[in-house]
Amino acid sequence: MTKLRVAIVQAAPLPLAIGDGIAALLNHVKEAAAAGARVIAFGETFLGGYPLWLDEAPGAALWDHPGSKALHRLLLEQAVVGADPRLAPLQELVDAYDLVVSVGTHERVRGSLYNTQFTFRAGQAPLPHRKLVPTHGERLIWARGDGATLNVHDAPWGRLGNLICWEHWMPLARAAMHRLGETVHVAAWPTVRETYAIASRHYAFEGRCFVLAAGTIQQRYDVLEGLERLGGHAEARAMLELMPERLQFGGSLIAGPDAMVIAQAKAGAELLLADLDLSRSAEERAALDTDGHYSRPDIFELRIDMRAKDGIIFES
Repeated sequence: MTKLRVAIVQAAPLPLAIGDGIAALLNHVKEAAAAGARVIAFGETFLGGYPLWLDEAPGAALWDHPGSKALHRLLLEQAVVGADPRLAPLQELVDAYDLVVSVGTHERVRGSLYNTQFTFRAGQAPLPHRKLVPTHGERLIWARGDGATLNVHDAPWGRLGNLICWEHWMPLARAAMHRLGETVHVAAWPTVRETYAIASRHYAFEGRCFVLAAGTIQQRYDVLEGLERLGGHAEARAMLELMPERLQFGGSLIAGPDAMVIAQAKAGAELLLADLDLSRSAEERAALDTDGHYSRPDIFELRIDMRAKDGIIFES
């Protein structure tokens, strides 16, 4: 199989209210599947929405801020946990249409939140990838992932992996993913700014793979609507109302293994589709294979610890 139709769903999430957002997610997946897409990508934390108040709401990072604490509690209450039964309808849809769906969300492990991009695949449990280093203000709400979730999905047509946002500027993380041999890579962003587009296209060139750089769109009223669905919180609302009206604009793109843009979304909601000729990945390796003939294992060595790090081990 050398032909593959892929899609990026550039849409507004339903912030905070993950339970309600799953219903909208299912509709987006159905629309993309009806258009013939076999791989469907969503942007960073599409379920639950990107925590924009950390960047956009004055005072949100202040110690003991009541609005920020309330939003953190709501995310913990709403977050995906383990084999979350709320996601069973998505798995059923993936199984029925033989899809691969990459979607980001807030995941709860014990008392902490992780920024996790899940790869749902037919007939198998979803693969999680937890963001290795939350960026800047994100460290106020998300814990760090470990090497256990550096992974790819083996499909009949090739391998698909994910990295999230600024992980694309972690050279060793990129090297690890290139060794895993991706054919298609999902670069999950909150919104695809110019530098994010450059990073995505660079990744495609370096990894000789197709890159789906997926962004979302979001307005201030989206965040306020999500808050109201969860009963509202006066101090959180007062903080959120100080944010600008336009927060995320999309900018999604699909790049080929030569870094050229195959498809580019405009601002606003859009289903971005492309038909990929997967044989191009092998052709481009004639000039560059960073994990093969363009590597120098006699000089450079990278060790990757892929053990889960739980911190506490109980032994009887």
